[in-house]
Amino acid sequence: MLYPQDAQLREAERLKEKLIALLSDDLDFHNRSSSEYTHDLHAFPAKFPPQLPRKFIEALTMPGDHVLDPMAGSGTTPLEAFVAGRQPVIVDIDPLALHVCRVKTTPLPLIEAAEAGSRVISRVKTRLFDAADDIPTMLLDTRTQEFVDYWFDRESQRELIFLLDEIRQVRDDRIRAFLALTLSAIIITKSGGVSLAFDLAHTRPHKVADKRYRSPVKEFEKRFQRNLRSLADLPANGLAPIISMGNAQALSLRDSTIDLVVTSPPYPSNAIDYMRAHKFSLVWLGYKLDSLSELRKAYIGSEAVNGVEFEPLPDQTRQVIAAVAALDHKKGRAVERYYSEMTRVLREMFRVLKSGKAAVMVVGSSRLRGDKNVHGCLAEIGQSLGFEVPHIGVRRIDRNRRMMPARRQTDADSQIEKRMHEEYVIGFFKPVEGQ
Repeated sequence: MLYPQDAQLREAERLKEKLIALLSDDLDFHNRSSSEYTHDLHAFPAKFPPQLPRKFIEALTMPGDHVLDPMAGSGTTPLEAFVAGRQPVIVDIDPLALHVCRVKTTPLPLIEAAEAGSRVISRVKTRLFDAADDIPTMLLDTRTQEFVDYWFDRESQRELIFLLDEIRQVRDDRIRAFLALTLSAIIITKSGGVSLAFDLAHTRPHKVADKRYRSPVKEFEKRFQRNLRSLADLPANGLAPIISMGNAQALSLRDSTIDLVVTSPPYPSNAIDYMRAHKFSLVWLGYKLDSLSELRKAYIGSEAVNGVEFEPLPDQTRQVIAAVAALDHKKGRAVERYYSEMTRVLREMFRVLKSGKAAVMVVGSSRLRGDKNVHGCLAEIGQSLGFEVPHIGVRRIDRNRRMMPARRQTDADSQIEKRMHEEYVIGFFKPVEGQ
């Protein structure tokens, strides 16, 4: 006679074997499209290919299961879960990331969206032609206004203000959010953009005084048509993603409610500074620069250590921190903060995950001397919290498509470049009690 506990154990073992097989398979996904559905609505640094979460979602979950990304970023995992008929659970601390995730997973009535966008563009063009039309007042504090004046010329500001004013008058919340994201997408781009900055999509903005002028209205019109075509592919499956702004270290989710976690945490020591670029569009969406600077300090991977709660860490991880600190004490403390924060993230993942279920974490190697084993440290931390780590996969990344921070002089033989072309996929498994 097979008891329920025995059946649960057998099912858990089968899922673990699937996880090992998936992690041992080809994870590179080179020459595969990353622009299906709404994946290409907005530029975002360090995105992993949609085929990666898709592989695990389809193999390890059933329709209706809850798939969590506690550091959702560009929304790749939530969108793949949504398309597969799973319930996306989205958490992120970055307001732009949440905006991207919400729009990517929200089907719209296409005719109404097209008409609303066309009205916005038409009205803005009319208002720009009428020199007597007063520019709406932007209620910006002094520091935020100085930032806007430095990075956006006067004519660009005028067009952006008119666009925002018309977008805010769109009644449908979903369409209004879609149009606002389209406006953000013409600011944070892979190339060009309507600010005076280059390299925003790589989070390495620098000002170019003689940059060729791009009309925000013309760029918005082109991007709107492109985003509308992408939106047409999104299925209307009746799912409503569960979205919350929050910290992955303290999730507002009940215990044992998640069927799969697929996520990719930030790099240690601010290797990718998301807010450095995101503030370029967030200031236009109503956020003050000071509040964004404060929020940035709470991001995982930040170098600030004042007031940080440090966690007890396992031996190998402590040795890595000591190696970094021996070369640079400040960097050592930043790395200790990172692994303390990731301890809390992994503890929360363990808490909300159902027994006999898996979590998949995609991590790159650190660019810090003395810390070249991020995946090993995170695996060790996970094991200390109760996870099994049945396998760690390796994938070779196409660095240009992954949109890693740009380096003007590239030495293909350098250790940094080698590490930037490789990342690890850690499989965590929450055992069934008594297993």
